[in-house]
Amino acid sequence: MFRAPFWRAVAACAVIVISLVVTFSASPRLGLDLRGGTQLVFETKDSPTVKADAAATDRALTVLRQRADALGVVDPTLARSGERRIIVELPGVLDPSKAAEVIGRTAQLAFHPVAGAAQPGDKTAVRDENGGLLQLGPAAITGDGVSDAAERSDSQRGPGWWVSIDFREAGAWQRLTGEAACRPPDDPRRRVAIVLDKEVISSPPLDAAVPCRTGIPGGSADITGSFTHDEARDLAVLIKGGALPVPLDLVEQRTVGPTLGAAAIQASAEAAIAGLVLTAVFIVAVYRLAGLLSVLALLCYGVISYAALVAMGATFTLPGLAGFVLAIGMAIDANVLVFERAREEYQRGPRLRTALDRGFRNAWSAIADSNVTTLIAAGLLFWLASGPVKGFGVTLAVGVLASLVSALLITRVLTQAVIGRIGPRLSGLGSVGSVRTWLTRRNPQLMRAGKVWLAIAGGLAAVAVAGLALRGLNFGVEFTGGRLVEFATARPVSAEAAGQAVARAGFPTAVVQSSGDGVSVRAARLGIEEVARIEQALETQAGEVSKRSEEFIGPTLGEELRRNALIALGVAVVMQLVYLAARFRWTFGAAAVLALLVDVIVVAGMFAWLGKPIDGVFLAAMLTVVGYSVNDKVVVFDRVRELWTAREPLATAVNGAILQTIPRTVNTGLGALFILVALMAFGGDSLRDFAIALVAGIVTGTLSSAFVAGPAAILLGRFDRRPPSEPARPRAQKVRGAVV
Repeated sequence: MFRAPFWRAVAACAVIVISLVVTFSASPRLGLDLRGGTQLVFETKDSPTVKADAAATDRALTVLRQRADALGVVDPTLARSGERRIIVELPGVLDPSKAAEVIGRTAQLAFHPVAGAAQPGDKTAVRDENGGLLQLGPAAITGDGVSDAAERSDSQRGPGWWVSIDFREAGAWQRLTGEAACRPPDDPRRRVAIVLDKEVISSPPLDAAVPCRTGIPGGSADITGSFTHDEARDLAVLIKGGALPVPLDLVEQRTVGPTLGAAAIQASAEAAIAGLVLTAVFIVAVYRLAGLLSVLALLCYGVISYAALVAMGATFTLPGLAGFVLAIGMAIDANVLVFERAREEYQRGPRLRTALDRGFRNAWSAIADSNVTTLIAAGLLFWLASGPVKGFGVTLAVGVLASLVSALLITRVLTQAVIGRIGPRLSGLGSVGSVRTWLTRRNPQLMRAGKVWLAIAGGLAAVAVAGLALRGLNFGVEFTGGRLVEFATARPVSAEAAGQAVARAGFPTAVVQSSGDGVSVRAARLGIEEVARIEQALETQAGEVSKRSEEFIGPTLGEELRRNALIALGVAVVMQLVYLAARFRWTFGAAAVLALLVDVIVVAGMFAWLGKPIDGVFLAAMLTVVGYSVNDKVVVFDRVRELWTAREPLATAVNGAILQTIPRTVNTGLGALFILVALMAFGGDSLRDFAIALVAGIVTGTLSSAFVAGPAAILLGRFDRRPPSEPARPRAQKVRGAVV
């Protein structure tokens, strides 16, 4: 019968082979922020006759898909989100105003008889295409009666374009034109009004040759006017696609140029390579051969994670790429936990292979607990975030699961194949390390000054709260609503000069920021025409100006996203408390959440003092900080639970747990910091702010585990009447053979 290591090796080889096949046979699906294009989010509204429910939204989705296909957009993506929202992705379409006009127009088409000329002041009158007032009769034909529509041009009829229409029932058109033909040539009632969305787009008089009561046979008609080719094509698309069953409101719009997406992909690749190299060098320097084997497993992790995302059909977004790169640094955490535990086990017994097996077995609880907390944060991001930030949640969750496979399967197979055949020194597991040795020898009593550490933490939190109160948070357009436009400039321009140019364009209250060869403008009420005016004003200061990206968030969606962000943070904190209380005890959970609140307040306060934007990417960073911080505290409390006995005071156990887990905490934190430094160096402005928030969160989270959660657990322990858990007794070994 084969042993467990053999089956682990078979499973590891199978996972790697399948991942390689998927990697080289399937192409990734890039989001619009990476390949360029426009994303539109529409929300259906109730009409006087139709309620905007899921069924009506699905019917509207079908109409929008027909319009997108008729526009010739390559590979459009349309999907319903919730009950009343439709997400439309149009790759390569960089004119959002045109896209929104054609895709989202209600397109209620009708053919009306003209009842006569209307008098000024008549509230029921409509203006024709020339500005005249008409009184229309009831609709004789609606858009449902049209079977086809197409733009047409004929040099024999002169320049210009028109739209040719075919009717499903020829008799209805013949009756309508037959009635109008009975009127005198100059009578307004001899005209037929073609109305689109309550606007007369054409009202041609009938030719004198059309006989009374006979009308125009054949079941077809032409809509004439001063149409360009694009205007005629768009009108034909609207008519042929049919009317929307309910009106649509544009609540969100994002436009990204293709050059910006290509630069983001390149920057993420450079950050991944630089971070991986730095992490690899560090891990090999600390854990030697075991570290080198974990680096090989880390490369396998990258392949497994990428293949899983491609196989799922996940869309790669810019925040998603940041999550993929960040997960490389976080994936090393499980390896560090195992290696540190194996080092401890080797000090208790002389066999290296046995110590490694015990390291994997005893580190499992801390690995499982810490990854569950990260999965909670990833799930909240996917549930409550919007747009590309959802991709970060998906990537983070897949990365966590792939890291478990990498550390507990592939690393275990590689190390078990080598460890035991080499010496302890070369393996990297023969010593607990100089830091751990020094801490064991000196045994500093950190918890004696527990109240001092809590006072210092309270002071930092007070400074952060002062920043929130005095300067406030600089909410991005995602949470406030409005339009954010980023321009690329031919030469650098200061924020002051750019702000003056934008003010001259008529927007003195717009938020203007400048960085290198770019200028960003954010304002609540900023339309397409106003954006063009701002672009012209900036050209006087910065030379040639081109629009790099654009984002529009409606006021209702901005309020919803802001509410969801608060819900996400609140639910994250509560779920971590519940999980920790169930996994350990309520005092540990409360202490961890208190430290977690300090972490969140300090990072938010730092962004308030620095004036950094608070947007969806910041929310992703904060939830990642929550997961990472709780991850760190889980490792500490897991060790406290192991050390604390009836004969050992809680303060001594907490102090010992902190000292014993410092190597793991430092090594894991440095692995993540290497990746974040690479993101700060190679990423753009949004990724740089993301990295800054995470660096601050990791540093504060690491310190708060020792100097906030530890002392708080000791203070709260006075109110906990439960005795400490008894250490698990070793299981009795089965004795085989005769006993002498």
